[in-house]
Amino acid sequence: MQHISPSDLNSWLQDTSRVAPQLLDVREPWEVALCQIAGSQNIPMNHIPSEQTRLDPDATYVVICHHGVRSYQVAGFLERQGFENMINLDGGVAAWADVVDPSMARY
Repeated sequence: MQHISPSDLNSWLQDTSRVAPQLLDVREPWEVALCQIAGSQNIPMNHIPSEQTRLDPDATYVVICHHGVRSYQVAGFLERQGFENMINLDGGVAAWADVVDPSMARY
């Protein structure tokens, strides 16, 4: 599993010469309703085992949660299921709000 900082992810998303990663937000729906990174797909952590068939095992995913712990666990789980391009967003949306988008709601 790889790791990415919020600033590096933001740069990647802004770089039109690179294929953007899929953003997989594994927080609960109530958390996503408060704040989210634009373009992210929400599948709560506890739904990942039953919903993983919705995901492309060949795609590159940046997995997102509140602080980076759940996303780390989900990225590791998906790697064990054969997903090869998993990246954990270090610090989660909390770090994204601190570094990239200070206007983002916090909880």
